[in-house]
Amino acid sequence: MTTTPHAPPRLKIAIIGCGKIADGHVEQIRATGRGEVVAVCDREPLMAEQLAVRMGIPGQYTDAAAMLAECRPDVVHIATPPDSHRFLAELCFNAGCHVFMEKPFALTEAQSREIVALAERAGRQVGVNYLYNYEPPGLELAQWVAGGQLGEIVHLDTSYGYNLAGDYGLAVMSDPNHWVHRLPGKLFHNVLDHVLAKVVPFLGDEIETQVLAFRRRGPTGSAIVDAMPDELRFILRSGRITVTGNVSAHGRPVQHQLRVIGTQDSLELDYTTRTLVRTARWSQPSALGRLFPAWVQARQFAGNGWRNLGRFRRHEYHYFQCMRELLARYYDAVEAKGPAPLPAAQILRVTRIIDQIVEGIARQEAVATAATATPAARNDAPTEAHA
Repeated sequence: MTTTPHAPPRLKIAIIGCGKIADGHVEQIRATGRGEVVAVCDREPLMAEQLAVRMGIPGQYTDAAAMLAECRPDVVHIATPPDSHRFLAELCFNAGCHVFMEKPFALTEAQSREIVALAERAGRQVGVNYLYNYEPPGLELAQWVAGGQLGEIVHLDTSYGYNLAGDYGLAVMSDPNHWVHRLPGKLFHNVLDHVLAKVVPFLGDEIETQVLAFRRRGPTGSAIVDAMPDELRFILRSGRITVTGNVSAHGRPVQHQLRVIGTQDSLELDYTTRTLVRTARWSQPSALGRLFPAWVQARQFAGNGWRNLGRFRRHEYHYFQCMRELLARYYDAVEAKGPAPLPAAQILRVTRIIDQIVEGIARQEAVATAATATPAARNDAPTEAHA
């Protein structure tokens, strides 16, 4: 860390991977006031240059090892595709750096376990950008759970929308060579962290999974792009708790919601509008009792609106405010001022469920392929295929 006589120590931070999400990392690092971005790195020189020039960052590199050796950062943010995370994480840990990973954390659970083990051996913190846990509704949910007001959790229902006509979606749809198409779970592999990170704190390590995935859009003429499903439904069961999940590229408005059902009370969270309300209930008799819940709900939403207005006036309503909150807690852990905001067990649980969902999609596709095969092809198939 660098030190001046009149300023507290500031973390030296570097970024590997200079794509679109890197802008958000630089902005929120600076917003925390906890560190200085000293260098960026990308294998494509123009990507490193454009980010460094636009953001006024002094160092720009195309070789991560050279950057680590010359700049000696305290923390490295890795914002590259997940198939590079295992290698880059080891490189950073060996250089004595803490690592903050962009999601997906790694390509598989096995790689995730290796990264966590490397961090433990190096005595360094490893984090991941599960930012939505730190949106106001997510933080409020944690308070409700800690206070025991929901009772025992029975079920969670989570919905996440993805707009294929948006900036990120268009990049995936227009480029068959986009790295998302290389992921085992394709589009879902890239967004499931956002869906699962919110529910894994409620689940144990033993999780049953059922999956349905399909393509709802019409064909594009590209075999690679058309191989990507865009609708996913899944069911998880862990002990006495169940989860239903919906990832949709076609539902409108684009949703980002969570419903938590407990034995004493239930909550409905909307991460887009940053609201949390208790599920409507009525106890008065007959039709009269049905008049009141709408007004009670309206009062709750009004309360959410006033709280959000207050955050806006305090400059705490930025799009990536949740990342800012997460990074502040992560840097606390780096500086031994607090615990890791996301326990390794939860990160590994997310990657395990993603593996299970990807395997479920693969089994579904295998069954569909077998069902459409000609009788002759099925008769000629190896015996192992029927096992």
